[in-house]
Amino acid sequence: MRAVIVAAAVAFIISLFGTPVAIRVFTALKAGQPIRTLGPASHQGKKGTPTMGGVVFIIATVVAYAAGHVALTTLPERQIAQESPTMTALVLLGLFVFCGVVGFLDDFLKVRRRNSDGLSAKGKLLGQLIVGGAFAIVALYVPSTNGETVASESISFIRDVSWLDVGKVGSVLVFVFVIMSMSNGVNLTDGLDGLATGASILVLGSYSLIGFWQYRHWCGDTDYARVNEYCYQVRDPLEIAMIAAAAAAACVGFLWWNTSPARIFMGDAGALGLGGLIGGLAIATRTTLLSIIIGGLFVIITMSVVIQIISFKTTGKRVFRMSPLQHHFELAGWSEVNIVVRFWIVAGICVAIGLGLFYSDFLAAMG
Repeated sequence: MRAVIVAAAVAFIISLFGTPVAIRVFTALKAGQPIRTLGPASHQGKKGTPTMGGVVFIIATVVAYAAGHVALTTLPERQIAQESPTMTALVLLGLFVFCGVVGFLDDFLKVRRRNSDGLSAKGKLLGQLIVGGAFAIVALYVPSTNGETVASESISFIRDVSWLDVGKVGSVLVFVFVIMSMSNGVNLTDGLDGLATGASILVLGSYSLIGFWQYRHWCGDTDYARVNEYCYQVRDPLEIAMIAAAAAAACVGFLWWNTSPARIFMGDAGALGLGGLIGGLAIATRTTLLSIIIGGLFVIITMSVVIQIISFKTTGKRVFRMSPLQHHFELAGWSEVNIVVRFWIVAGICVAIGLGLFYSDFLAAMG
């Protein structure tokens, strides 16, 4: 627990005090956010607000992870099994960083061209496909000394579902789909001050709890597994808890400056990075299908876009005034702060239901 707390504290401090530095730097570089002319008219006042702020909490998380490992050296011998950086950390932080790089390229092109046209949709999807595919191969084909891989060959809910074994190739495809879906889901949610940041904090916090719970009931802990039949067959759960806690805390520090009225935006660098990390956490904790509930707000907002597109292409009519869903409520007269807070409540309910299902499975097995 000490390592998790240290990582979270370091990430929060770096992000809280690093973000205003980034604001000054990006402002000096004239890296202001271009605003779409087709968006709500109220957004035009945000034009010029520095973007690419996601770089701050990505760096804060990576540094905090290293700090957490320093804290591990003070733990009792039984708890030091994960003292060295692991393949799980490589996959999770790699997804965070390189999905962020794809988003950073998109942000950079928007700033350079002084309009909202960054990477093309195909270019962005191709970048996500390459990143997801590369780390999927690492996650499935590089086992630890006990034979455990970061990802499994079965689709999981609260743990692997044995009859949903799809093999290595199928698992690579599932891995890529999850990463692309979640990264685009967070990206679509980003659009109002603090909305995606706050929702991500809740989801990342839940994965920190899940990772730590799995660590306390881990099949890799021989002392625990010897006396308990029920344990979690995952790889490096303490790493998962540390990274999720660090990312959540880094987002809290960033939210101080990102809440309405935002002084900096996370940009696609932050949104795609967060989505990639959340997708990776779902796979690493063997909660792939449960992530649909935990990240329910992202799913709802993504589905609003899908419904809008399908409806318009098939009937010529729009279901919502504008998609993603948050803009529908803007045009309906809700204030930005009301939308953000109410959507955070929805995100919190989804997280609570997901954690409840996770814990009820444990109680059922132990009973």
